[in-house]
Amino acid sequence: MSISRRQFIKSTIATSLMSQLPVQLWADDSSPHYDYILTAEPAEINLIAEATTAAWGFNGQFPAPVLYAQQDQPIRIKFINKLNEPTTIHWHGLRIPIAMDGVPFLSQPPIPPGGSFIYEFTPPDAGTFWYHPHMNSTEQLGRGLVGAFIVRERQAQAFAEDITCVLKNWHIDQQGQIKRLSIPRYAARMGTPGRWPTVNGLHQPTFDVPAGEWVRLRLLNVDNTLTYRLHIPNAQAYILAIDGCPLATPRPLTEHPMGPGMRLDLGFIAPSKGTSWEVWHGEHYPLLSLHSTVSSQVSKTPLPSTLSEGQHSVPSLPMNPIPEPDLENAEKVNFIFEWAGALTPTAQQKKGKHTFWTINKRAWEGMSKDSIPAPLVTLERGKSYIFTLKNITQYHHPIHLHGHSFTVLTSDKRKIIPYQTDTVLLGKNESAQIAFVADNPGRWMFHCHVIDHMKTGLMGYVTVT
Repeated sequence: MSISRRQFIKSTIATSLMSQLPVQLWADDSSPHYDYILTAEPAEINLIAEATTAAWGFNGQFPAPVLYAQQDQPIRIKFINKLNEPTTIHWHGLRIPIAMDGVPFLSQPPIPPGGSFIYEFTPPDAGTFWYHPHMNSTEQLGRGLVGAFIVRERQAQAFAEDITCVLKNWHIDQQGQIKRLSIPRYAARMGTPGRWPTVNGLHQPTFDVPAGEWVRLRLLNVDNTLTYRLHIPNAQAYILAIDGCPLATPRPLTEHPMGPGMRLDLGFIAPSKGTSWEVWHGEHYPLLSLHSTVSSQVSKTPLPSTLSEGQHSVPSLPMNPIPEPDLENAEKVNFIFEWAGALTPTAQQKKGKHTFWTINKRAWEGMSKDSIPAPLVTLERGKSYIFTLKNITQYHHPIHLHGHSFTVLTSDKRKIIPYQTDTVLLGKNESAQIAFVADNPGRWMFHCHVIDHMKTGLMGYVTVT
């Protein structure tokens, strides 16, 4: 699909209007004990001009409400399921108690149609996170049940503009109708691709930024399949945080791969008035534009800095209180992510239930209230571990661990400056080492975030006792 002039103007106007809206709390005034009230329900949305898409949305909308929390402050969210099937909410990347993690059967009962659940937790980390169901993920995420969750730092960061961009590639045709979200021949390979890229529900939108001022741009990949390769041609931006975890020293952005589930915080000085930059995916596709306007800033608190950029200072974000693993005494555990697509189909596969992927030669078999599979490994609370992750397939796998953040130590395919994250993107035949302290007790999902891969075997869980 190609964007028309009418669609471009519509996207630009809509983005301008969105940027002028005040931050809203979605709590009902009659229920003052909730910070937010969320619903999951069918939604009629407009992704392409003069066409309607039958989606599912939080609060019946897309993009979903951006939820804001404060680091070290409790938040209470009432969730109501208005779908015709069970669901939950998983708070992706947040180190919170297992009872709030939103995985059906493993951490909470599924929320039935018409049912509700109160999520209550205190985020220990500031940063860019997101929320989504962990049931029937292909359909529920694919149809739009995804939203940004922003945890503000203890001390306000004085960026002149803070922009949140939710990246999603929709499986729709030119009439806006939802197409098949999972096709087996693609699930056994890269995953089923969407065909209509959007940012905050808009195709190639434009965002106004204040000329000459520092801007924070939060990019969230909530796609079922696509790995974005992000860069800004002919402009200098700095990576401030990866997956909600600040870098001790910001790094210049060249090209950054961001798999499904992953996030990236960028900082840059907006160009001179009337100038535009574009954020690109790969070499051929601009995702969004940044257009400089007259700055409205009269004065602002100086930002902490770690690098020099001409006469300016490159800001750094305060580090999160993630425990440092004891690498010398850490226990080592090996995981092999493998393709099982060549195996003879089982009776279940012939009925449409496919298994294409395994972890340590074991595919995720699903679970129910009375049937919980054994964990991949049992970890001792408070102990340090080094996981060696080996991808022996030709496809990318963003490997995500619930309830913890870890340090990426090494890779046999690329140079690694150790950094903290909750997801590591393994490339073709790549091996990487990650380390963390297993300090959060519970049964934590450990899986690929390409939804097709997850649903066809590439998922399990680890137990922290």
